[in-house]
Amino acid sequence: MTKSFLSSFKNQSVLAVAVLAFSSSVYATSGVVLQANDFVGISFWLISMALVASTAFFFLERDRVAGKWKTSLTVSGLVTLVAAVHYFYMRDVWVATGSTPTVYRYIDWLITVPLLMIEFYLILSAIAKVPSGVFWRLVIGTLVMLVGGYVGEAGYVAPMPAFIVGMLGWFYILYEIFAGEASKINANQAPANVQSAFKTMRLIVTFGWAIYPVGYYFGYLTGADPIESMKSLNIVYNLADVLNKIAFGVIIWTVAVSESEKAK
Repeated sequence: MTKSFLSSFKNQSVLAVAVLAFSSSVYATSGVVLQANDFVGISFWLISMALVASTAFFFLERDRVAGKWKTSLTVSGLVTLVAAVHYFYMRDVWVATGSTPTVYRYIDWLITVPLLMIEFYLILSAIAKVPSGVFWRLVIGTLVMLVGGYVGEAGYVAPMPAFIVGMLGWFYILYEIFAGEASKINANQAPANVQSAFKTMRLIVTFGWAIYPVGYYFGYLTGADPIESMKSLNIVYNLADVLNKIAFGVIIWTVAVSESEKAK
C-alpha cells in the first residue's frame, strides 16, 4: 500500500512538472512572439525549461538513494520547481513588456535561496548531529542578503547602502561555511564524499553567488544606460541561476547516490 502510494505520488509529481511547462497563461494569451534577437527572453525560456527538467530528475532520483538522503534530493527538486514557476512569469513579463521582473525574481529567491542554504544543514545532518544554530545562522544570513538586495533594486533605499547590507549578509554566510560551526562539523565528522560535496557547494556560494553582486553593481552603481543595464543584468542573473540552483542540486545528487551505493 505504501509503495503504491509513493509510486503514485512520484508519478503525479512528474506529471505536474510536465503540465507546469505548458502553464504559462500570460504568454499564451498575450499574442506576443519571442523574437530571434531577444537574447534576454531566450535566456528566460532556456532556463525555465532546464529547471523543469531538473525538477523531474531530482524527484525521480529519490528512489536511488538511502532514506537519510531523500530529504536533500526533495529540497533540490523543490528549489528548481519553485524557480521554474517564477521563471514562467518572469519570461512572460519580459517578452510582453520588456520590463525587468524584479518582484518575481526576489519572491523566487526568498524561497529558493534559504532552501539552498538548508542543504548544507541537511547533508551534514545525514552523517552527524548538527546543532540547530547552524540552520538558523545560515537562514538569517540569507535573509539579510536578500532583503538588502531587494530594497536597493526596488528603489526603497539608495542602491549603495542596500548593496552594503546585502554583501554583509553574504559574508556572514561565507564565514559560517568556511570557518564557522558548519565547516568544522564537515571537516571533523563527514566522510570524504560529503566533505568533497560540501567544499564544492561552498565554492558555488562563493564564486557562483558573486555573479549577483557583480550584476547589481553594473546594473545600478555605474551610471550606465538603464535599459542596456537591465538587459545585461537579467542575462547575468539567469545564467547564475543555472549554476546556483541546478548545478548545486546535481552536486547533492552525486554525493547522495555515492553514499547510498557505498552503504549497500
